Amino acid sequence: MATPAQPKKIVAPTVSQINAEFVTQLACKYWAPHIKKKSPFDIKVIEDIYEKEIVKSRFAIRKIMLLEFSQYLENYLWMNYSPEVSSKAYLMSICCMVNEKFRENVPAWETFKKKPDHFPFFFKCILKAALAETDGEFSLHEQTVLLLFLDHCFNSLEVDLIRNQVQQLISLPMWMGLQPARLELELKKTPKLRKFWNLIKKNDEKMDPEAREQAYQERRFLSQLIQKFISVLKSVPLSEPVTMDKVHYCERFIELMIDLEALLPTRRWFNTILDDTHLLVHCYLANLVRREEDGHLFSQLLDMLKFYTGFEINDQTGNALTENEMTTIHYDRITSLQRAAFAHFPELYDFALSNVAEVDTRESLVKCFGPLSSNTLHQVASYLCLLPTLPENEDTAFDKEFLLELLVSRHERRISQIQQLNQMPLYPTEKIIWDENIVPTEYYSGEGCLALPKLNLQFLTLHDYLLRNFNLFRLESTYEIRQDIEDSVSRMKPWQSEYGGIVFGGWARMAQPIVAFTVVEVAKPNIGENWPTRVRADVTINLNVRDHIKDEWEGLRKHDVCFLITARPTKPYGTKFDRRRPFIEQVGLVYVRGCEIQGMLDDKGRVIEDGPEPRPNLRGESRTFRVFLDPNQYQQDMTNTIQNGAEDVYETFNIIMRRKPKENNFKAVLETIRNLMNTDCVVPDWLHDIILGYGDPSSAHYSKMPNQIATLDFNDTFLSIEHLKASFPGHNVKVTVDDPALQIPPFRITFPARSGKGKKRKEADGDDEGIEEAKTLVVEPHVIPNRGPYPYNQPKRNTIQFTHTQIEAIRAGMQPGLTMVVGPPGTGKTDVAVQIISNIYHNFPEQRTLIVTHSNQALNQLFEKIMALDIDERHLLRLGHGEEELETEKDFSRYGRVNYVLARRIELLEEVKRLQKSLGVPGDASYTCETAGYFFLYQVMSRWEEYISKVKNKGNALPDITEISTFFPFREYFANAPQPIFKGRSYEEDMEIAEGCFRHIKKIFTQLEEFRASELLRSGLDRSKYLLVKEAKIIAMTCTHAALKRHDLVKLGFKYDNILMEEAAQILEIETFIPLLLQNPQDGFSRLKRWIMIGDHHQLPPVIKNMAFQKYSNMEQSLFTRFVRVGVPTVDLDAQGRARASLCNLYNWRYKNLGNLPHVQLLPEFSTANAGLLYDFQLINVEDFQGVGESEPNPYFYQNLGEAEYVVALFMYMCLLGYPADKISILTTYNGQKHLIRDIINRRCGSNPLIGRPNKVTTVDRFQGQQNDYILLSLVRTRAVGHLRDVRRLVVAMSRARLGLYIFARVSLFQNCFELTPAFSQLTARPLQLHIIPTEPFPTARKNGERPSLEVQTIKNMPQMANFVYNMYMHLIQTTHLYHQTFLQLPPAMVEEGEEVQSQETELETEEETTPAQTDILPSAADANSSPETSASQTETTPNSAETIPDLTEATPSQTDSSNPEAIPAPAESTATMVTSGASPAEANTSHEATPTPAEPE
Repeated sequence: MATPAQPKKIVAPTVSQINAEFVTQLACKYWAPHIKKKSPFDIKVIEDIYEKEIVKSRFAIRKIMLLEFSQYLENYLWMNYSPEVSSKAYLMSICCMVNEKFRENVPAWETFKKKPDHFPFFFKCILKAALAETDGEFSLHEQTVLLLFLDHCFNSLEVDLIRNQVQQLISLPMWMGLQPARLELELKKTPKLRKFWNLIKKNDEKMDPEAREQAYQERRFLSQLIQKFISVLKSVPLSEPVTMDKVHYCERFIELMIDLEALLPTRRWFNTILDDTHLLVHCYLANLVRREEDGHLFSQLLDMLKFYTGFEINDQTGNALTENEMTTIHYDRITSLQRAAFAHFPELYDFALSNVAEVDTRESLVKCFGPLSSNTLHQVASYLCLLPTLPENEDTAFDKEFLLELLVSRHERRISQIQQLNQMPLYPTEKIIWDENIVPTEYYSGEGCLALPKLNLQFLTLHDYLLRNFNLFRLESTYEIRQDIEDSVSRMKPWQSEYGGIVFGGWARMAQPIVAFTVVEVAKPNIGENWPTRVRADVTINLNVRDHIKDEWEGLRKHDVCFLITARPTKPYGTKFDRRRPFIEQVGLVYVRGCEIQGMLDDKGRVIEDGPEPRPNLRGESRTFRVFLDPNQYQQDMTNTIQNGAEDVYETFNIIMRRKPKENNFKAVLETIRNLMNTDCVVPDWLHDIILGYGDPSSAHYSKMPNQIATLDFNDTFLSIEHLKASFPGHNVKVTVDDPALQIPPFRITFPARSGKGKKRKEADGDDEGIEEAKTLVVEPHVIPNRGPYPYNQPKRNTIQFTHTQIEAIRAGMQPGLTMVVGPPGTGKTDVAVQIISNIYHNFPEQRTLIVTHSNQALNQLFEKIMALDIDERHLLRLGHGEEELETEKDFSRYGRVNYVLARRIELLEEVKRLQKSLGVPGDASYTCETAGYFFLYQVMSRWEEYISKVKNKGNALPDITEISTFFPFREYFANAPQPIFKGRSYEEDMEIAEGCFRHIKKIFTQLEEFRASELLRSGLDRSKYLLVKEAKIIAMTCTHAALKRHDLVKLGFKYDNILMEEAAQILEIETFIPLLLQNPQDGFSRLKRWIMIGDHHQLPPVIKNMAFQKYSNMEQSLFTRFVRVGVPTVDLDAQGRARASLCNLYNWRYKNLGNLPHVQLLPEFSTANAGLLYDFQLINVEDFQGVGESEPNPYFYQNLGEAEYVVALFMYMCLLGYPADKISILTTYNGQKHLIRDIINRRCGSNPLIGRPNKVTTVDRFQGQQNDYILLSLVRTRAVGHLRDVRRLVVAMSRARLGLYIFARVSLFQNCFELTPAFSQLTARPLQLHIIPTEPFPTARKNGERPSLEVQTIKNMPQMANFVYNMYMHLIQTTHLYHQTFLQLPPAMVEEGEEVQSQETELETEEETTPAQTDILPSAADANSSPETSASQTETTPNSAETIPDLTEATPSQTDSSNPEAIPAPAESTATMVTSGASPAEANTSHEATPTPAEPE
């Protein structure tokens, strides 16, 4: 199987190249933002740039990138556009810029929105140009650019400006393009349409001729475009060479058609037009489809278009069609064909009289219609209104092949979409894994189009929604599987042996050669299916490997996925593997099939079950695994073997590969999505349209919900009545009690009936009369009943003074409906979430709430805060594997809860025993929960009732206070409570205390009654299931866990009423959707009442490793972000309490009026300056070090030695001044730099007790959701801005620091970037050289912004800082009184090179064993666009980097001697050598060869 050559990676131009470019010189003259005196506008400049730079270079991305980056569109093209200056070059330049913005994934329409006047004229010019002759003024390449521009327009319908223009092309009047007979037929089908059609005609008559002509042009635009495309398509020859421009034009055109068909607003009328032009028939018969190489992508796109044209939906109503409705439509088509045949074509009598099932297959249709002449076929088609009528005595212009295909393809039986899906294998095979059109390499540049579904704003039906997500999720997993296969198999080095077999020259941790493979069971199919119910096989491998790797293989659990691979290498023994060449031909890979582990077999051949019993110890090295194969795949392979005589795939496997468990859950998620598509998905009615992106986006907001709740108990949300009044600005607060002493929380609030005046609605509704009333809140303070005399009976209280927007979010969350909370950094998202959970728990004790987050870390933070509130611990449950990280001694996992219940039961029964003893009742009441229940009923209740009858007011006599304590029956039991129990101040108070004591006793028995089930259920599993389904009220899990375990949860009968999602903007669309459906519907309705999503779409989206899925398919768009784009109302939290106000200004421009909480100005830590540093934030310019800026040892693995050394030097300086090392984190935007900095820290100061290690060294992407006091940030790039252009990454980077942020970057590069301007204009307003105050120790008394009294020193560059830190360190050592004792150890700069590398290796090895946090030196593709290949291209790591900084690892105060000056080398003398890559030699330990050589990946 041929593998396509790897696409070239686009190399971004360097700053020096940018400056030398003709474009840049023009920019500096005419439009660059930083130039003060600009030359006047000149149309010739645009013509020149277009001809000389764009067309001449054949639209080279590099040139267009430069232009777009220089703000050509914003500051020159659109600013000066008007109909007078419009020209071809002008139009094309604007289209190129917009397309480039979409390619780079930056907002494209902002400029047009600011100056919308000329857009309609511009758009009309584009339409005209798109229809121009291909050999005329616009070349085919230019028209492809225009098609792409139009496609972007159709996909941006949420922008009003675009929608107004596009609507005219795709509304009902476009049916003018239909043949008259077809138009008549369609209007007959839907009588309502005829009314509209007549109206349109009337309006047309009133127009003046010119306007009418213009309108007709627009309405016919798409029909004419299709005709033009068909003529281009027909000009492609079958075998002669064809220009790629034609092929690309055809591909882009089909992409445009797919996008129009896949959106309901565009599809509604267009689908009929498309059907009427018979585009699909023309395409399937075209030569391009038959061209193996050039037509491959075109054919795949065509299949997607065919799928969408026949999609199971009613175009007019937008309702999904059921299986029965689709069958009815099919039968109607066939019967109308039969009627036509019977009435007019005697030669078709047999066909007309047959039953439908006999004649609706392709074979029988071809048999019936094949013998007819072309003219007869044309007549049949015209009877069905498919073609215009054929005039008398004229021959048809269409060829027979076309006419036959037209009739057959229209009437053949279709396999239903759900059937197709159920017959599809879930595991990818070699055909998909290495197909570049479906699973592109990491070098996807965004230029070509791909055969991938897109996730935009809207979907046709829930089925379409799930299907697109299913396909993308499958392919994204496939991409990761490909990387794993390539890595493992190439490490095994399969070579051809002398006898033609296979021999392995290497070994891999994740793969083993197969010794034997046999299929042991093929079960019978279910009724109505043609694939087996299950297929099982045994795989035997020989585990002659290290113990820990052997344990990993033996530890494979049930449901783990492995891959079976067949390699037939053709290369002789000893051939080197070249990563740059296609993988398949080098290793001779032939087949890949997936399988799922059932278990390992013991020595008797039985599967060893997972369970509490210890696993048997098996002798020898040989191990056999029983695996499940994919039945669909097995059936396809066997059919292929029998029908086509192909070889049996299952006899050939010779490698089995496993994957890391964390990355290996794709099959379970795919099965979940497939099961969802096979069940009737019941989404609550109030959510259905919003999820698909239609209707009123605010319809699920609480103010519009029919079941809005008028009175809510806010429990401990408010700290005082003043807090409550401040929380509802603009409302009148009416308190039911007047005595200020009684106006204390908790409060119940009654809101005005159906006001619809939340924060979301505009206050000026013009509806005056009800406004006063609509603004009045009735507040009723209420007292929580006494819970007992012990201190622990007092409820825990909230202590946070929520702001009014946080209160609005809490109020919205308590009301039914959809609540979206946008929480910028530091605005208390988690506190709001926890308060909502607590309030729902107290207001609706019978309801159950599901909490879903993206990461275990976020779940842990939530749980720690929930435990601080008044929520009974027995109602909390946590599912999944993260509970071990909870920083509490309590275990909230399923089994942890079971143990808690059992332990609590024993405690409570002990209490019952004590109570029994204190009452003097004989017998054993505390034997079980059941006996305790009887004891309560007969002994406790009777005494209490008797007591109440004695002390309640009798008639008018004043009650006696002393009687309350005298007659109290449980006095002896409460003897261990703080005394005296009864205060004797008033009757009411003492009576409440007595009732509180009884509540305490009653609660013991209520809990025991709940725990009774654990006496009846004996196994831990049953008990845990009972807890999940019955006992727990708040259940938490990660989105991945929900996707994996949906089947089990539904089977158990899991139920919940509310969902709260934290970090919702970081969760994949499909993983956000699945948690809505973890329960079976009740009577066909979902019981879901509230869906609360809390997130921040201005921070980073979900991680998608493959750029093509991320950019082309928009897979990184979370459901949260999509809802915001659609216009669902949000509550935007607007006060941050994390960072200094000055630091907050660096990112608050991205949010709606984000301000600061008062404590940010008042607390001493925020008002004090950062010791030793003049500014609280600074951008420090770093020039090339030894002539090198950024380097790229492997693709996308960026490093910058100068910045790395500078960052570490500043870190050491801060630690020497006395800053705690754990308050400093070092962040960078690329993986390569992260590894480099970690290595430099290991060299310079890692084990030095005076300095230590920073809290974290990681990438910005990984640090999202975390914070630290001081952040040192390295931006790495010096040639192109790279992925920091994504403003979301900038926001995360700027918002991690609380007190100090120091950024190291190439200023000349970043200051010109349009998207980053708001932040960088503030950064560049301060000096670009580091200003330090070396004599000011930490902490300082100086106020922030104050001029220091001590001397300020300016650091010009990295070597100066390095020397400075070195001298400072030496000075510190010499002033220490221990300096006499030992002489100073030499820094490694004096050691021989060979020795140094060796010592570094040993240091790293020991470090790997001791500090797991430092072990991920292997670059992972996940977090900062590092190339997936980096993981396998490790060479030599140890940075012999800038020896300008001496190592301070060894020199500690106890080892120094100042009397030996020769021992200290002058730092400036040392030289530096460049780092090659970021992997650690320690990896060689666990990997494949002990000594990696630079040319050969380990």
